[in-house]
Amino acid sequence: MTMLPNATTTKLGLVIDLDICVGCHACAVNCKEWNSGGHSAPLTDFDPYGAEPEGVWFNRIHTFEVVDDVSGASQTVHFPKSCLHCEDAPCVTVCPTGASYKREEDGIVLVNADTCIGCKLCSWACPYGAREFDEDQGVMKKCTLCVDRIYNPNLPQDARVPACVSSCPAGARHFGDFGDPDSGVSRLVEARGGFALMPEQGCKPVNRYLPPRPRQNGGNETVAPRMLDTQAAAATDKAGILARWVDRALSR
Repeated sequence: MTMLPNATTTKLGLVIDLDICVGCHACAVNCKEWNSGGHSAPLTDFDPYGAEPEGVWFNRIHTFEVVDDVSGASQTVHFPKSCLHCEDAPCVTVCPTGASYKREEDGIVLVNADTCIGCKLCSWACPYGAREFDEDQGVMKKCTLCVDRIYNPNLPQDARVPACVSSCPAGARHFGDFGDPDSGVSRLVEARGGFALMPEQGCKPVNRYLPPRPRQNGGNETVAPRMLDTQAAAATDKAGILARWVDRALSR
């Protein structure tokens, strides 16, 4: 069984703003392009242009229609999901060979393909479905936070962010150190009531989501579901009402 580091002072991760994500899949496509030649390359595809395409994708976007049970008002929410680089990562501790590991220097969870035996225990242990099995190579793969990009000295400093962050046309994705309370991502989460996905699992995910704001129709009439009222949600539940709804949707 693989051990987790005692503590990671630096906690690199993502903030995803559900209020402005348009579901364009640019993050997923750029992630696929970069990582097809990066740390976990290749990202195998099977019959990509056929009737039932399959392949390895580190970033996937789910789209939900959120409906208020009382008013009937609805809102479309695009929900990108990838590895959350959990502090208490069960995918690491369940690995029998040590192939899955969490880096002490930055908190990133990675897979060593040379020692992975493809047993899939990590994918069964991950409650977020963030692991991808490469059938061609017989090993598990996952989001690396573009570790070969964010530490690349040949890139300009402002380009040393994950590929998904650099390609988002709406600016819905942010990258930084959650271990620093004064970092941009930490301040953003504090200001907008950012929440962790499925906190009841006890994995302590690093990534955070910013809930959608209520929508206005013309004057002051709010047409978004009441469950998306972030101020009311923050006052009653730190995780937010939307977080609990997403938990139920992803658990089906």
